[in-house]
Amino acid sequence: MGNPFDLSGRAAIVTGANTGLGQALAVALAQAGADIVAVGRSAMDETRGLVAAAGRRCHAIKADLSTIAPVSAIVEETLATFGRLDILVNNAGIIRRADAVDFTEEDWDAVIDTNLKSVFFLCQAAGRHMLAQGAGKIINIASMLSFQGGIRVPSYTASKSGVAGLTRLLANEWAGRGVNVNAIAPGYFATNNTAALQADETRNRAILERIPAGRWGQPADLGGAAVFLASRASDYVHGHILAVDGGWLAR
Repeated sequence: MGNPFDLSGRAAIVTGANTGLGQALAVALAQAGADIVAVGRSAMDETRGLVAAAGRRCHAIKADLSTIAPVSAIVEETLATFGRLDILVNNAGIIRRADAVDFTEEDWDAVIDTNLKSVFFLCQAAGRHMLAQGAGKIINIASMLSFQGGIRVPSYTASKSGVAGLTRLLANEWAGRGVNVNAIAPGYFATNNTAALQADETRNRAILERIPAGRWGQPADLGGAAVFLASRASDYVHGHILAVDGGWLAR
């Protein structure tokens, strides 16, 4: 059987791969043997270099997933470049903060369109190919707010709750056809999205007091979970939301 975590010969799409969690996910998959299609809104030179340092190929696609317009082309370009598509990691996402009574329709739509609508249609586009070949791994990035309500992020909470539900629905439909659909729910990670929380002394202290591990997560902390869900080691895992949270949900 060999190493069940080996991704050699696989091709993976990772969205939001230019920085932060997406970059770390792309690098982890590359270190396990996968070639990477890195999708993002800005230059991905650093990600390309890190993937190359892991000995794998990296093809960058500049795309804005605030609409579904690029979705089909991302899958088609992946197949044209690497001749296969085995893994999809839906990581791209945005967040907008305001009290619920002040939240605007513009901020609602922007977050839902990026975090939920584009996630579904990228799952659909990749899923069509994976179902036809009878195998594939889809990993959506959920959140602690897939389980909890949070404050001042109504559209983000709605989108990440939706990602969890969508993950389960797709698993129900596709598990029997060889496609695994699961999600990772990161806890509080030190990224651009959480910079405002880290800078708020009161909120930062309250968050750290709630985390049994006693620290914010670092992007590299997600790598093992991603490799597991992308590999043969998780072949009987379907519709699961894997929390990587330093123990946050346990407290």
